[in-house]
Amino acid sequence: MARIAIAVCILAVLVAAETASAAISCGDVTSSIAPCMGYAMGSSPSPSAQCCSGVKSLNGRASSKADRQTACRCLKNMAGRLRGVSMGNAASIPGKCGVSVSMPINPNVDCSTYLLNYY
Repeated sequence: MARIAIAVCILAVLVAAETASAAISCGDVTSSIAPCMGYAMGSSPSPSAQCCSGVKSLNGRASSKADRQTACRCLKNMAGRLRGVSMGNAASIPGKCGVSVSMPINPNVDCSTYLLNYY
């Protein structure tokens, strides 16, 4: 009986650790894509190395369905609040940074519908 209790405790700790490390916040999303704003706003001719690094980092950290949907909602909310964003430039960032996405990048996307490889 003691072995079962110990095994259950170990599994609970592993699940909690995985859940804690996988959680992504809007702050994480914002800080990852902040270097992309110059290109998204049209003031820079291409995404910077820092932008691509942030996009790739976000792609790696948003590994679960919940993380990808959270990141999608954060990006969608940001796109709705920011004025002057070139949606064409914003949509081209993943491709220019060598990151594949499985959703359309626009402020009307339904984040609950897409299982994203990136956001």
